[in-house]
Amino acid sequence: MTDPSSANDKPQYTPNAKYVLMLGALAALPAVTTDMYLPSLPTVVQDLGTTDTAVQFTMSGMLIGGAVGQLVIGPFSDRFGRRLPLLIGITLHVVTSLLCAIAPNIGALVALRVLQGFFNAAASVVAIAVIRDRFTGSEAARLLSRLMLVIGVAPLLAPSIGQAIAGTFTWRAVFLALALIGALLVVIVWFWMPETLPQERRRVAGSQGALRSYAALLRDRRFLALAVLPGLGMAVIMSYVVGSPFVFQQEYGLSPTQFSLLFAVNGVALVLSAQLNASLVRRVAPIRILRVAIVVQLLLSLVLLVVVLTGVGGVVGVLVALWLVLGMQGLIPANASVLALGGYGHMAGTAAALIGSMQAGIAGVVSPMVGVLGGDSLAMTTVIISVIVISLVVLATATPAYRKGGWHTI
Repeated sequence: MTDPSSANDKPQYTPNAKYVLMLGALAALPAVTTDMYLPSLPTVVQDLGTTDTAVQFTMSGMLIGGAVGQLVIGPFSDRFGRRLPLLIGITLHVVTSLLCAIAPNIGALVALRVLQGFFNAAASVVAIAVIRDRFTGSEAARLLSRLMLVIGVAPLLAPSIGQAIAGTFTWRAVFLALALIGALLVVIVWFWMPETLPQERRRVAGSQGALRSYAALLRDRRFLALAVLPGLGMAVIMSYVVGSPFVFQQEYGLSPTQFSLLFAVNGVALVLSAQLNASLVRRVAPIRILRVAIVVQLLLSLVLLVVVLTGVGGVVGVLVALWLVLGMQGLIPANASVLALGGYGHMAGTAAALIGSMQAGIAGVVSPMVGVLGGDSLAMTTVIISVIVISLVVLATATPAYRKGGWHTI
């Protein structure tokens, strides 16, 4: 597809560290909202008198809310610019965070987490759209990978911070901290976030235009296949995220502090692989990286299955194998997203929203399966392997990535 905005696709400037940090902080808001709350899950079960499965829905519910939110916010940002939906979304994230802090029961908390996901979706979808407003191809993939360095701080620090807050006060105080983070982001966006979508490039069509845009994207088989891959990758991560507090604290007997440290170590894997990808895309086409990374990730996930079934190495064996599986994830979403967005600079917000919606939606639907299957290490590993197999099938059958010379056409 020809991109009407191709004439404007050359980078207008080289982003500095402050710019990358700002975009990374925005893109990381949903992850921070997830990871700071994560160590509190077992405590919430006891405090609200509910079940492990019900509390896991406070995680998947946020993802599903984010999926819907991105579908709404993406076209909104294509029509009214990037700043307005960003400011509205983060402000309402602050409000819902404050309401989560006083939720009286699990039903109210799940509903509020859905709304929280809906509103803070503005941060992630606009951050990606801003990159597509100014960059394409390997340059965009490299910048997205650099953002992963910032986003990767969430699993490195957020669980430990969340555990410290919850340990000192209660799990409800975690949501007060999330409200404060949102308020700081509003100030940063207000004073330092430039508008990257000029008036002449905005799409004036209303809801009918948005529906037509989504329909056009969904008819594009190549776009759809590549756009699904970040969602399947997020499903791998979230299957680990929702299952790990119960697997490592209940099945393997780790303390909340030990679990927070473990989560940080696994976050290092994502950061390192994202930075490796940022270097690789300078010399290797994103599709070539993508087609190798998924195969390697599948092989590593089978090693994880063997470790879980045999008990070889105990908890250390599981951690090492899981670290390697998660580490491959940094080579997949950025490359798939950039390839999917390549022909859609004229509606980057809408295209990024659909990618982000599938990313959150697929993860939100798949990750509860860990609890449904028993919530133990075997259930978590089974879901992870199944998702990676689907990723490989999608890439192999819906794109020419594995055909002779086929990667040249992507």
